[in-house]
Amino acid sequence: MSSQERHVLSPQTRKVLLGVNSGIALAHIGNYIWFPHLISTLGVEYSGFWAGFVMFLTYVGRLSATFFYEGVAARFGTRASIIAGIAVEAVALGGMGFADGVPFYSLLAFFVGFGSGISFPGLKNILGTLPEADRPKAFSSFQMSCQLGVIAGAVIGGLFLGSSMTVLFVVVFVLFAGYCAAAASFIPADAGDQAVPAAKDTPLVNVAILKGLQLGGGGSYFLLSSVFWILSISFLVGMPLHMEEFAADLPVSTPFWITGLALLVLQYPAFRYMSKRLRPGQVMGVAFLAMAAAYALFGAGQTSVWVVVGCLVVVFGDILFTPSFDLWVANRMPADRLARAMGAMHFFRSFGNMVGTLAAGALYDLSHSADIPGLNWYVVGAIAVLCAAVSFSSAKRESASAETTPAFAKAEASPSPAAAESREAADTTA
Repeated sequence: MSSQERHVLSPQTRKVLLGVNSGIALAHIGNYIWFPHLISTLGVEYSGFWAGFVMFLTYVGRLSATFFYEGVAARFGTRASIIAGIAVEAVALGGMGFADGVPFYSLLAFFVGFGSGISFPGLKNILGTLPEADRPKAFSSFQMSCQLGVIAGAVIGGLFLGSSMTVLFVVVFVLFAGYCAAAASFIPADAGDQAVPAAKDTPLVNVAILKGLQLGGGGSYFLLSSVFWILSISFLVGMPLHMEEFAADLPVSTPFWITGLALLVLQYPAFRYMSKRLRPGQVMGVAFLAMAAAYALFGAGQTSVWVVVGCLVVVFGDILFTPSFDLWVANRMPADRLARAMGAMHFFRSFGNMVGTLAAGALYDLSHSADIPGLNWYVVGAIAVLCAAVSFSSAKRESASAETTPAFAKAEASPSPAAAESREAADTTA
C-alpha cells in the first residue's frame, strides 16, 4: 500500500468533498434521467436532427461559458459562481417541463449548458486548490461520484417510461436544487479563490483564451480527439433514437447504465493492462477499433441483445482513449505549456461535442430517408476505422522519432512535473 493510499483526508477536505461529490452525483443522476427521454421524445415528435440540435445548444452554452468563467469567479468568488451556475442550470431544466416546441427547448438547453459551464470548472478549481496530499483521493472520489451518478440516473430513468415531460423535469429540478444546496452548505466561502486572479485584472468576458491553443507538434492527436468526441456523442444522441425504433422493449436509458457500470468495473484494469504494453497512440487506435466494432453491432443487429452487447464493447473507447490522450499530453508538453495544452484539449472536445450532436441527428434522419436501417451507425463506424489507422500511423512515426531525435529522448527522460504527477496518479488509482 502506497503512502498516498494510507493518507487520511483532513476534516476540511472531507467537508468540501461531501458537498462537491454529493452535488455532482445528484447532477449526473438528473442529467441521465432527462436527456435520453428528451432526445427520444423530440426524435418521435420532430426528427433526429432537431433532437440533436437541442443537445447541440447545451454544448454551445457550455463553450460560451468558458469565456465568462474566469471573470465571474474573480468578481464573485468561486463558491458563489458555482452556486449561481447550478441555479441557472436548475431553473432552465425546470422550465423544460413546461416548454412547448423546439425553439423553447433550444433556448433553455443553451442555459443548461451555460450554467454547467460556470459551475463545473469551479468544482474542478476547488479540488485543484486542496492540499497536495489530498488531491489524488479528491479527484478519484470526484470521478467515482460522477460514474455512480450516471449509473443511478440511467437506472432511475427507466422508472419514467411513459411519464410526462412535466413530471420528469420537476423531479430533475428537485435533484439540481439538492445539488445547489449541497454546494452552498459544505463548500467554504473562500474555497478555490486562491487560484482566481483579482477582479480588477480580469475582464468579465475573456476571448483571449483562444490564443492559448498550442498543439506542441501533436496536431494529429488533437484532431483525433475532436473526432473521438464526435463519435462518442453519436452514441449519446443516437442511442435513444435507436432504442425507440429497434429496442422499444427496454427503457431508453438502459444503454447508459450498462456502459456506466462497465466503465466503473473495467476502466482501471483495462487501461493499465493496455498502457503497459502499447504506446499511447496505439492504445488510442485500439479504442477507435472498439468503437467501430460496437457501431457495427448496433447497425447490423437491431434488437435488444445486440444493443447490450454493443454497449459492453463501445465502453472501451472511453476506457482507453481519454486517459491515453491525457498521458500523451502530460508526457510531451513542457510544464510551461501544459496549461495551454489543456485549453486546446477543452476546445477540441467542445468542438467535437457540438459537431457530433448535429451529425448524430442528421445521420439518423438520413438512414430513414435512404431506407437503410443502421446506416447512421455504419457511417460513424467507418470513421472510427479510419481514425484507428491514423492513430497507429502516428504512433509508428512517433516511435521512429523517439529513436532518432535526442530532444524527444531528453524530454522522455526528464518529463515535466505535471507528467510525473500524472504517471504517479495513474499508478495509484490503477
